[in-house]
Amino acid sequence: MRVLALDLGSKRIGVAVSDDGGTVATPIATLARHGDRPRLHREIAELVAEWDAGLLLLGLPIALDGSIGPAATAVLAERDELAAVVGVPIEVHDERMTTRIADGKLRERGDLDSRARRDLVDQVAAAVILQDWLDHGTAPGAPHGGATT
Repeated sequence: MRVLALDLGSKRIGVAVSDDGGTVATPIATLARHGDRPRLHREIAELVAEWDAGLLLLGLPIALDGSIGPAATAVLAERDELAAVVGVPIEVHDERMTTRIADGKLRERGDLDSRARRDLVDQVAAAVILQDWLDHGTAPGAPHGGATT
C-alpha cells in the first residue's frame, strides 16, 4: 500500500510518498498555504488520488515533553477536516525533531544555499516522518501505531 505523508507547517506543507511496498519514503512536493483552506484540502485529495495512496499520514508536532500543545491540536483539527475530503484513512505520527533532521540532511549535501534548503526542507521533513512510520510498522497494510480516523 502506498502512503502519502504531510508535514503540515503554518506557511508550507511538505509532501512525501512511499513506494508500493511500503519500504521507502520519497519527498515529492511542497504546497504553499494560501487563504483558501477548502481548496488546499482538495489539492491534497488530488495528490492522494494521483499517487493512488491508501493512507494519508500526518506529522503530529508533539512537544518534547510528550504533551499535546497548540500546534498538535491544530494538526488534529485539520486531520478531521481532511478526513471529510481525502477518502482514505488518516493516521498521525510523532514528528518531533523531523524538520531539524531534514535541515541537517540538506546541509550535509553542501550544494544548497539557505533559500534552496528552505524550499526543500518541508518535503524532506515529510519524508523523514514517513520513513520513521514505515520503519516502525510491520508488514505493508498492517496497522501501525498512531491515532487513526
